Amino acid sequence: MQRIGVGLVGWGTVGSGVVRVMLENAGAIESRLGVPLELKRIADLDLERERPVSVPRSMLTTRADDIIEDPDIQIVIELVGGLGFAKTVIRKSLEAGKHVVTANKALLAHDGNELFGLARERGLSIGFEASVAGGIPLIKSLREGLASNRIQTIFGILNGTANYILTRMSEAGLSFRDALKEAQDLGYAEADPTLDIEGIDTAHKLAIASAISFGTPIQLDHVYIEGITGIDALDIQYAEEFGYQLKLLAIARINERLEMRVHPTLIPRNHVLASVKGAYNAVHIEGNAVGDIMLYGMGAGMMPTGSAVVSDAIDVARDILNHTPGRIPPLAFQFDKLNDIKIKPISDVSTCYYFRFAALDRPGVLSKISGILGKHQISINAVIQKGRHAQESVPLLMITHEALESNVRKALDEIDNLDVVIGKTSLIRIEKSAR
Repeated sequence: MQRIGVGLVGWGTVGSGVVRVMLENAGAIESRLGVPLELKRIADLDLERERPVSVPRSMLTTRADDIIEDPDIQIVIELVGGLGFAKTVIRKSLEAGKHVVTANKALLAHDGNELFGLARERGLSIGFEASVAGGIPLIKSLREGLASNRIQTIFGILNGTANYILTRMSEAGLSFRDALKEAQDLGYAEADPTLDIEGIDTAHKLAIASAISFGTPIQLDHVYIEGITGIDALDIQYAEEFGYQLKLLAIARINERLEMRVHPTLIPRNHVLASVKGAYNAVHIEGNAVGDIMLYGMGAGMMPTGSAVVSDAIDVARDILNHTPGRIPPLAFQFDKLNDIKIKPISDVSTCYYFRFAALDRPGVLSKISGILGKHQISINAVIQKGRHAQESVPLLMITHEALESNVRKALDEIDNLDVVIGKTSLIRIEKSAR
C-alpha cells in the first residue's frame, strides 16, 4: 500500500501536538487522504526530556539530516523555530526534493519570499497554516475560501499572550507587570516575552496574512509596530468610561495604498472583538463580495497548532498523490501577479484618538490644550477631567474625532512642552469599526 512518509524536526510543545494528532487521528486522516500519513522519524537535540506522547526509540534521532536524506520521507515538518537553523532545515529539505510544512511565522515574515521562490523552482509545496493564528484556519480561508473576493480589511487579535495580559488588566485591575507575571506563571507567556508584548509576533503574522490578502510579497519592514509595555491600567479604566475596550490589534486595509499596523487599540465595547478575552485570537475580515466574517479560536497551544500543522501535511500529501504540488500559490496570487503596492506610512493614517494629559489644575489649561489641537486640525469629541487637587496634576482625558497621525504628533510635541503639562501624553488610537 502506498504511504506518505513524514519527518518531524523539532519535538517541543507543538511537535508533541503533531505527534498526538497523527497517532490518535490516524484512521480519520487515512479515510480523508486515501492512504496512511505515516510519521517515520523525529529529530530533536534533546531526546531525554519527558513529553506528553511517546514513540518507539527507533524513530528518534538528533540529526535533522537523517530526515532530510531519508528517501521514504516526502514531507518534512519544521518546528524548530527561529531564523537560523530552521531556515537551513527548510532550504536543505527543498533542495533534497522534500515538501515542507512549518509553523515558523518569524522565518516566513523575514525570508518567506525567498523560500517560496525556491519551492516554486523545485516544484514543491510549503504549508504554513499554523504560522498565523495557530489552530484557526486563517490562511486557508484567505487563500481558498475567499479566493473570489477582493479583501479590503483584516482587523484582529493575533497574539494570545498580549490579549490575556490586557484582559487581566481590564477585569482585575492588575498592573502590566503583575498581569505579565500571571501569564508567565500560567504558561501563556514565555520567560522572555519580548516578541509577544512588543507586538513583533503579531507583526510577523500580519505581514504574512496581508501578503495573501492583498497580492503583495511579504513586507515585514512596512508594518508599523507598537507593543503594550507602555499601557497603564489607568488608561484601560478611563477608556472603559468612554465605552471602549483595549486590544492589541493587527490592522491591514487597502485603499489605493496599503496600511499595515500593530498597536494597542480602543474599540467600542459592543464590537464583536471586544468580547474576545484571555488567550483567544479572532480575526475580522472584510471581502467585497462576502462582506464581514470573523474567525475565532485558540491561536496557539500544543493541540490547536498541532492540528493546523497536520492539516497542512494532509493538503501537501493530496498534492503529492495527485501530482499537483504548488496547486495553490503560497501567497494565493500567481507569482508574476504579486505587486509592490504603495505603502501608507503611519504618519498618513487618519483615525480617532484617546489622550490622557497630566495637567496642572489651573484656569485656562484646557483652553491652551484645545487651542493647540485645533491649530493642528484636531477636533475634540469628548472630555473628562478627573479630580481637583490644588497645585497637583490631574488626569485630563480626551477623545478626538478622526485626525491625521502626523498632525497629532505635532500637536502632542507642542502640548508636552507646556509648563502646565507634566510628562508625556498618553496616546491610544481608536478604531470604531472593522472598515
